[in-house]
Amino acid sequence: MQRIASHNTDALRALYDRYGRVAFALAYRVLGEASAAEEIVQDAFETVWNKAEGFDPGKGGNVRGWLLTIVHRRAIDCRRREYDRTPGILPLDTMENMLSVPDVWKDVSAHLLTEHVRSAMYRLPEDQRRAIELAYFEGLSHGEIAAREETPLGTVKGRLRLGLRKLSDILDAPEQS
Repeated sequence: MQRIASHNTDALRALYDRYGRVAFALAYRVLGEASAAEEIVQDAFETVWNKAEGFDPGKGGNVRGWLLTIVHRRAIDCRRREYDRTPGILPLDTMENMLSVPDVWKDVSAHLLTEHVRSAMYRLPEDQRRAIELAYFEGLSHGEIAAREETPLGTVKGRLRLGLRKLSDILDAPEQS
C-alpha cells in the first residue's frame, strides 16, 4: 500500500492481479450485470489509487478487506440507484467465464476461497446466514431485511452481528484435515 500511495503503477497492477477477480465476483453477485460490476471494480481500484495513504493496517484491517468493502459499498450504492432491477443469480464458480483471460492458478485459488466461504456460511444458523445473504448479496438495508423477513429491526441487526462474528471466527480458524 505504501508503494501505491507513492503512485507506483506496478504495485497497483499487482494488487489488481491479486484481488481483481474476487472484487469482480463480489460486484457481480450484488449487481447481476457484468458491465456494471466492471465499472464498480474500476472505480474501487481508482479509489485505492487515490486514497492509499489513508489505509492504516494498525486499525486491524487488511488490504483485501478494505478493497472488498469499497467494492461492496459501491455495488450496493449502484444497486440502490437502480432499485427496481433484479440481479441474475450466477454462482461464483462460473465467474471465470466472464473474464477475458483465464488463469489456472487464479481459478483454483478463487474456487478454493469460494468453497471455504460457502462452507463457512453453511455452518451458520439459518437465520444468521439468511440475514447475511440478504444484506451482502441482495444489497438490502437492515430495515429492508426486517420488513422482508417480518422480523424486528433489532433482531435483524443482532443476527447480522452474530453471524458476521461467527463467520469471521470460522474463516480465521486453522483448517482441520
